Amino acid sequence: MIRVLAILLCLLLASSAMATGTSNPDRPPNIVLIVSDDQGYNDLGVLSDHILTPHLDRIAREGVRLTDFYVAWPACTPSRGAFLTGRYPQRNGMYDMIRNEAPDYGHKYSPEEYAVTWERIGGMDTREIHLPVLLKQAGYYNGIFGKWDLGMHRRFLPLARGWDEFYGFVNTGIDYYTHERYGVPSMYRNNEPTTEDRGIYATDLFRREAVRFVNENKDRPFFLYLPFNAPHNASNLDPAIRAAAQACEPWRQKYPDLYAKEGFVDAVRYGQPAKVPNAALRKTHYLGSVTAMDAAIGDVLDLLDEYRLTDNTIVIFFSDNGGSGGADNSPLRGRKGQMFEGGVRVCCLVRYPPMIPAGSVNSEFLTAMEWFPTLLNLASVQAPEDVVLDSFDLLPVLSGEEPSPRESMFWKRRGLQAARVGHWKWIDNNGEKFLFNLAEDIGERNNLIESMPEKAAKMERHFESWLQDMDDAEPRGPFRDY
Repeated sequence: MIRVLAILLCLLLASSAMATGTSNPDRPPNIVLIVSDDQGYNDLGVLSDHILTPHLDRIAREGVRLTDFYVAWPACTPSRGAFLTGRYPQRNGMYDMIRNEAPDYGHKYSPEEYAVTWERIGGMDTREIHLPVLLKQAGYYNGIFGKWDLGMHRRFLPLARGWDEFYGFVNTGIDYYTHERYGVPSMYRNNEPTTEDRGIYATDLFRREAVRFVNENKDRPFFLYLPFNAPHNASNLDPAIRAAAQACEPWRQKYPDLYAKEGFVDAVRYGQPAKVPNAALRKTHYLGSVTAMDAAIGDVLDLLDEYRLTDNTIVIFFSDNGGSGGADNSPLRGRKGQMFEGGVRVCCLVRYPPMIPAGSVNSEFLTAMEWFPTLLNLASVQAPEDVVLDSFDLLPVLSGEEPSPRESMFWKRRGLQAARVGHWKWIDNNGEKFLFNLAEDIGERNNLIESMPEKAAKMERHFESWLQDMDDAEPRGPFRDY
């Protein structure tokens, strides 16, 4: 009788383990990569009481917050291409935006006109290898729910780049409810356009898909990529919407002092009188959109707990570039689109209990490109030998075992150029040059360009050497002439 009960108990425990996703303790860790859009460096509750982010704060408490973490470009498209390939934008070919400029002046495209625009036909070179392609070798099932922004033609869409599922929008920004970009429907399910969820708040949709994905794939290794559009400004031709992010009223009401001051002011848009949100309304939409996103992230974290996957899942969170709109980038100077720290240094949180000390803060020099080799190493997958990476495994740095091997980082956006070498930062803004000592001046207030000309010249030589290295690399489209 005792033996029968023991056997039944073993069967029950085995069944329970399968139900909770822990049936195979030797499987590689799950990956949850969460990317916000234009979030400010200081816009975390763990740093400031001006914003409510309890679930992001939980990641910080249970993992590490990175203070010197950079993206490879100060705006959307090249930044994303860089961390999905582990390569500089100038090396992987996607070193500028895939977006149309005409809507900036109030123009709405007809379907036929839009079909032949750059935003519709541009995309990352198909020779570039994306992270999920390689993770498949270790049995990962890959899903992306949210912003893609690396091309709309089928050969550029996620299913052609290693993803098994995609639900989200294909270009760089949308209205949170219509899911249109300046009047153009932009949501896709896998390879097909869809308007099935028109009218539903985008953050809720991406939360829904992420929760479903974890529920359906808890018993095998999965890579969940959750790139929210929050808190990016709405891409809508209506100036009353376009001027801010979008948040439902209950989320805005969580900021009562600002909510009480919401309103509209007179302005001129596209040469016509218009009503646009005042500062309080723009701010509550921004803050509310971040808090709504945080709640969606909380649902994913709760599922990992429920299925006992927390200890075998690395959770990564960062912003795709510096904050804009209602963002708070303090103590940094600048914002999205600029080469000052506020454009390229971003908030980043990482939780991985087996290796990362809970509640730690790491000030090592690191970038988003590092995630490519890091996640491959976690999955025990070798990077292709013929692919030149500009990155390394950062887990030994986050665990406190080793200092960061990164000594330099370089950026170029047309006439905007910058280099960080050690703690020195050099910037050339279309001929206006700056030199900063970040160890003493994180806010980039004291320009040393005239008082330290030799150091400035040396930094410029570092940049020119990097630029030559990029020019000598095997050329990639879509911008280079070869």
